[in-house]
Amino acid sequence: MKKLILLFLFSNFVFAQKQMPNIDLTSITGETVNLSNDFNEKDKLYVFSFWATWCAPCINELEAIHKKQASWKENLNLEIIAVSIDDSRTQKRVKPFLKGKGWTYNVLLDTNQELKRALSIVNVPYTIVEKNSKIVFVANGYSQGSEDELFSKMKEL
Repeated sequence: MKKLILLFLFSNFVFAQKQMPNIDLTSITGETVNLSNDFNEKDKLYVFSFWATWCAPCINELEAIHKKQASWKENLNLEIIAVSIDDSRTQKRVKPFLKGKGWTYNVLLDTNQELKRALSIVNVPYTIVEKNSKIVFVANGYSQGSEDELFSKMKEL
């Protein structure tokens, strides 16, 4: 058990030293966004939530975060970015899906999954918190209440 905990802590430490890749994605409005250049405000937390229209836990996580987003922003300097990994077959569902949700997130499209591959993401939902151009926290999966754990962790950063 101790080895497992140490491995977990070590893997999070190694990942926390990593930077977001210098990759261009397309926003939901069609603009090109560069992860290195456009998300680098000093001391600001950037929460990248990787999701897909076909992923129920992803949607549950983004719904839960959406409900708490306003109070989070009162306490922290943060921006939430929802990164859709929908491929070319399902990408056309993203815009209509978002219209029905009313989410106020900055939504980016990783349609060829270049960012997903660069970060070695296997399953979604997957959440990355970046601060000062470094990945400082990673969470994989979602269960009810995980958003509160995420907020607690962000307050520590």
